[in-house]
Amino acid sequence: MFSLLINSASAAKWLPAPATKLAEEVDQLIYFLVEISVLSSLLVIGGFVYFSIRFRRKSEKDKPPAITHNYLLEFLWSFIPFLIFMFVFGWGWLLYDKMRDHPKEALEIHVYGQMWNWDFVYKNGKKSSGILTVPVNKPVKLIMSSRDVIHSFFIPSFRIKQDVLPGSYTALSFTASKKGKFPVFCTELCGAGHSSMLATVHVMELEEWEKWLAKNPYKGMSLAQIGGSVFQKSCTACHTVTTEKRIGPGLAGLFGTKREFEKGEAKVADENYIRESILNPSTRIVKGYGNLMTPFAGLLTEEEMTGLVEYIKSLNSSP
Repeated sequence: MFSLLINSASAAKWLPAPATKLAEEVDQLIYFLVEISVLSSLLVIGGFVYFSIRFRRKSEKDKPPAITHNYLLEFLWSFIPFLIFMFVFGWGWLLYDKMRDHPKEALEIHVYGQMWNWDFVYKNGKKSSGILTVPVNKPVKLIMSSRDVIHSFFIPSFRIKQDVLPGSYTALSFTASKKGKFPVFCTELCGAGHSSMLATVHVMELEEWEKWLAKNPYKGMSLAQIGGSVFQKSCTACHTVTTEKRIGPGLAGLFGTKREFEKGEAKVADENYIRESILNPSTRIVKGYGNLMTPFAGLLTEEEMTGLVEYIKSLNSSP
């Protein structure tokens, strides 16, 4: 629009280079907002200066002319800004909607925040701390939780941020379009070490990433295997891994379906619903079942809880 005011070269001085297509779209909105703000400032300040000089009082005998209304002008200087504001609102809403879209084929990685570092756990059980390793041009979904207080996961080069809460899951998705290493910050004040709560997103080719993922020095079970072990010990008396009903519902195909409750409300069975149903099952009673399940709050470690969620999700693809 006003390429002389803002261009990609000058913008790089105050914004990190975008590393996703969404980041490039966010930058376009930022540039538009800055450009329209500069134009508005020039019009308002320029008009103020012009009218101050043009209609200044030149002598004591000067009398101001009779002022009449110009309804069209008054309407336009209100309606045009309104249209601009609504255009920006719609543009911003579309970008926000893209940020909250989680592709079904996305690679899922669990993120844990704690004072004052980030841990990452992959589906095969591999863990890393401080470095999130992902493939380029592959949708990634981060399923995040905090082990202590509220944190906020911010990747400036991706233009995305999400609060990370204790006792709950939040999610963030992105598709990195460039290889390289990109900094991560915590943007929620979380104590004395807040400013040092840093991490790095390392983006590499898919083949290289698969080789990296296969080298698992922890040699542990995958998250779903951990969850399956917990399930076999604690859940088989009431639940099955098929659609067969026992005291509680069968869990095959549960994830992502709409659940109806005794109070008439309904909710999609996402990660937070499964977590809540395990820890505090009396919060929502599925229609047709009684309040009979033992709450597991305080009985499971965070890794066991996450494993159970992943195990139940894996039942969607079971034969």
